[in-house]
Amino acid sequence: MMESILTAAATDGSPDNQIYEHLRREFMLNDELKDLLPAFVRTHRNLQSFRSWTQKQSNHWQPRRNIIAAGFTPLIDYLEGKGRAPSDSAVSDTLETFDADGVHAVWTKALTRRSSDPEGAITVARTLLETVCKRILDDLGTAYTDKEDLPKLYAMAAQALNLAPSQHSQEPIKAILGGAMNLVNGIGTLRNRLSDSHGRGGKPVRPSARHASLAVNTAGAVATFLVETHLEKKVP
Repeated sequence: MMESILTAAATDGSPDNQIYEHLRREFMLNDELKDLLPAFVRTHRNLQSFRSWTQKQSNHWQPRRNIIAAGFTPLIDYLEGKGRAPSDSAVSDTLETFDADGVHAVWTKALTRRSSDPEGAITVARTLLETVCKRILDDLGTAYTDKEDLPKLYAMAAQALNLAPSQHSQEPIKAILGGAMNLVNGIGTLRNRLSDSHGRGGKPVRPSARHASLAVNTAGAVATFLVETHLEKKVP
């Protein structure tokens, strides 16, 4: 409906400004969806402002229609489930049960940026793990400071949950737990490494959507593993 209203406004005009403002307000209040809104929706609060903007983009109607359709593609793809991983729902359920306002909110932000903002998604994936580790350490009464980076926070949480490789003697278990620690270390450095310039005269290497998916999906899996272990240990 919003896309149709904007298309009408950009071409022969639309009388639905009140409906547009209502829809825009609902999307802007939705933490899961607002980052996927087209930039022109976030910028223009009413149809008059939007129509003036489209007139500057092109004197013809079809290019305006194309701009609007392209702007809504990320949001519609997300709502239709494109680009979602099979584990997204399971991770969401676990993290929402654990901490809806904190941990789950960060996870939702990572999901919404996974395709549209790879660099931002990787940063939020790192934030997700940091938030989970701190939340668990808080529950366990384990002190930490603002100086610990992600690998250190994870090591502290893993030690507190008996998930450190050194706490186990069976090689398969040690290998799995060591692999989880390596994944966390990788997420902690992934964004910086991909954004650095490699060699003089070289262009910065920017992460793509597949890099973001790897980081977000891995962070979600590790976060779920930590949370489920923590919750299981809390059960008397």
